[in-house]
Amino acid sequence: MERLLSEIRSCQVCKSHLPLGPRPVVAAHPIARIVIIGQAPGTKVHQTGIPWDDPSGKQLRSWLSILDSVFYDESKIALMPMGFCYPGRGKGGDLPPRPECAPLWHSALLICMPSLELIILIGTYSQQYYLGKTAKATLTETVKSYQEYLPKYFPLPHPSPRNRFWQSKNPWFGQEVVPILQERVAHILELDRSST
Repeated sequence: MERLLSEIRSCQVCKSHLPLGPRPVVAAHPIARIVIIGQAPGTKVHQTGIPWDDPSGKQLRSWLSILDSVFYDESKIALMPMGFCYPGRGKGGDLPPRPECAPLWHSALLICMPSLELIILIGTYSQQYYLGKTAKATLTETVKSYQEYLPKYFPLPHPSPRNRFWQSKNPWFGQEVVPILQERVAHILELDRSST
């Protein structure tokens, strides 16, 4: 695992496509029980090198109902984006994750984590990649059908502050899905819900 992480962190495959240069961001451990597969680092995470070190990460930890200390404990939770480096900016926000990363590194990482009990898929890119034809026509439908993908996968929308409108339009997410997510995470990590 250490050698694999070192290879990923020194990857230069997409160098010519990355406006800020390569800085792969990943956190993993052989005994991790949950892996969170997001999209790609934003500019703040590119600067710090810490996964989910931004407002989206704060919202995600709120959904999971876990402390930062649990979230960043690699022996509990692995953090693996679809694209490991900041992809740059387009007209409507950040560009999609680079397509080279997941086929190049994901399988090798997952094989090194045999204790995984849950793969949390954040956003359309990870859901389409991992759920394939079983993903619904829209992210909203996929998230609403989350029970179809359990116990292995748990699809979520992106926790970006820009998605507040989506959350206000879909109150069932906070009312129905988030509590189940919190229960599942607490159960897998053997957390005392009163201490999270």
